[in-house]
Amino acid sequence: MSAADPRVKLDPAFDPWKIQAVTHRLGDHPLLQIDALVELGKRLAARRLVRTHSADATAGTSFADAPKLHPNPKSAEETLAGIAQARAWMSLLNVQADPTYRGLVDEVLDEVRPQIDARDPGMCYRAGWIFVSSPGAVTPFHIDHEHNVILQILGTKRLYTWDPFDREVVPERAQERFHDQHSRDEVLWNEAFRARARVFELAPGMGGYMPSTTPHMVENGPGPSITVSFTYYTDATRRRELLYRGNARLRRLGLTPRPVGSSPVRDRAVAAALTSLTTAKSAVRRALGKTVRDSGVAYAPA
Repeated sequence: MSAADPRVKLDPAFDPWKIQAVTHRLGDHPLLQIDALVELGKRLAARRLVRTHSADATAGTSFADAPKLHPNPKSAEETLAGIAQARAWMSLLNVQADPTYRGLVDEVLDEVRPQIDARDPGMCYRAGWIFVSSPGAVTPFHIDHEHNVILQILGTKRLYTWDPFDREVVPERAQERFHDQHSRDEVLWNEAFRARARVFELAPGMGGYMPSTTPHMVENGPGPSITVSFTYYTDATRRRELLYRGNARLRRLGLTPRPVGSSPVRDRAVAAALTSLTTAKSAVRRALGKTVRDSGVAYAPA
């Protein structure tokens, strides 16, 4: 593979905070064929790294509660091997935890990293997620922390996306709660959002780039689908998360903090102070033998 012939191609004018189309040539990758995914599903199920729900979930179903509200009674192996008739949605989580698939995550992210680093340095917390869906299955409306390169491998689907800074779709307080508590309880679907969406009609060889906290929802096409996402944090996403967590704490004290992004000068000063405080607290926790969440590590922990 030459630099002139990449397997994954970002927009030449890549902007880390803009939703944009992506193209790729990963459709024939041996690790993304259904037989390989059945074997991966077995390994990840043993580690509880499989998330699934039935095709009864809708755009407005709680993303967090979908597996409980609409359970898929089949095993990972049964679902993946018979996905065309399974009436299910399945995500193979944190595939970088599998030694073979960590190589795939590195293969893709190493290729695009130079272009990303030029605009958004500090790639870390790498992860991979593989979505295998039955005809008509829906991924409920939600947001995620990471930047996301999502690639369609098999079948078709409609990917709805919204500007991550659209506060009519996801209000500032919902962002604060998400970053502070990892709660999506205030990230709520409204059918009126469809008119505001940027929609990608994905087929094999196509994909999209979604910045951190891009609201999105997916409707699968008439056949089975395989989609892979490669996700990561950067210096900017980590700083933004820290600022939202700080604002959430201020709000709990009864204050009304200025929205993140409204004053870059203030954000830089606050981020520096919060970074110092967080570093000190983490050092104390480590000294006491307590666990510390560190989003600056190379790979997201499984």
